Amino acid sequence: MEKTVLNELQEIKKFTLLGAKKALTMSDASALTGLSKSHIYKLVGAKKIPYYKSQGGKLTYFDKSELEAWQLQHRIKPEYEIEQEAASYVAGKHSKKGGRHV
Repeated sequence: MEKTVLNELQEIKKFTLLGAKKALTMSDASALTGLSKSHIYKLVGAKKIPYYKSQGGKLTYFDKSELEAWQLQHRIKPEYEIEQEAASYVAGKHSKKGGRHV
């Protein structure tokens, strides 16, 4: 019981500190995204994720807001939005046909 509470407090501390940071380390980026460090290394190597290198090039950093934007870049529309777009498209087609003189 005591160990569980201690673990939970350590997690709370970690995420509280993470929330206050702007520049994230590889470990921070892993915690924020839920991706493993090895997967993030692969994304960095393939230049699929925005990142920064230290002056000597040994350390990799991430801008928290850029990382969050990267996570949200492939939005999937919910069904109601698709239906609204389809209805608007069909309505637009009908209004164009109605204005023609044949």
